[in-house]
Amino acid sequence: MISPGETMEERMQCSFSKATRTVQKWAAVLTVVASAGAANMSAGRADEANAKSLLKAMSDYLAAQKAISFDYDSNLELVSKQQQKIALASSGKVALNRPDKLHATRTGGFANIEMVFDGKALTLLGKNANLYAQIEAPGTIDQLVDLLRDKYHRPVPAADLLMSDPYKELMPEVNDAKDLGSGVIHGVECDHLAFRTKEVDWQIWIAQGARPYPCRYVITSKKVTGWPQYTLDIWAWKAGAEVAADGFKLEIPAGAKQLTTAQVPELNEIPALFSAKGGK
Repeated sequence: MISPGETMEERMQCSFSKATRTVQKWAAVLTVVASAGAANMSAGRADEANAKSLLKAMSDYLAAQKAISFDYDSNLELVSKQQQKIALASSGKVALNRPDKLHATRTGGFANIEMVFDGKALTLLGKNANLYAQIEAPGTIDQLVDLLRDKYHRPVPAADLLMSDPYKELMPEVNDAKDLGSGVIHGVECDHLAFRTKEVDWQIWIAQGARPYPCRYVITSKKVTGWPQYTLDIWAWKAGAEVAADGFKLEIPAGAKQLTTAQVPELNEIPALFSAKGGK
């Protein structure tokens, strides 16, 4: 309706001005939204790229070390049929000389395992049960890790991190990567990274500085009820000339019973009472 004294031309001009202001207002809002979305996408890409770059730097550093040793604490979560989480804690040591020497121990409330690989054979000793096994396994540490994992279902502690190219082992199935900033593990400031795959989420804390070694490695199983988790803390890190000499030989105690290669899984760190057979 035209007001008294207002011409049609003036009314049309007023309507046009209002419409123009409305368009300009929404254009400004959409510009802000689009800019924020672009910024988030850009930040996300930079975040992912930075996470991958930090992991690659760690991988390159590890691969370049001919001799490594460290102590570790591990925490293996199990989920019972009653949906109760139980954590099995253990500690151990790892020493390696590339390409084909490895010495590892694992001691916990239910396990006391030692293993030595000399490039020709692997010897496994279960000290609590006084059982041992010897496996012919000529080749490299990489080949040994694959053999133990695929044939004997006995993964080496931090196996992916011990391979000649950790980045290659860790990244193929990753569909999301994040740089979560810094954290402190055992007094060491670290870069905290998080990665996702279809079946597992995993995190890693990498020491900052000239020696980007892994300080903590956490794997969460998304496909298992209760999302159990494996945590490995690494400390007392040594590399190169810092590493103490190791003969990579394992002395078998008197009276120890030798198992066949088919019985190697009997040297298990998970006690029977926590297995399906044990009814827990």
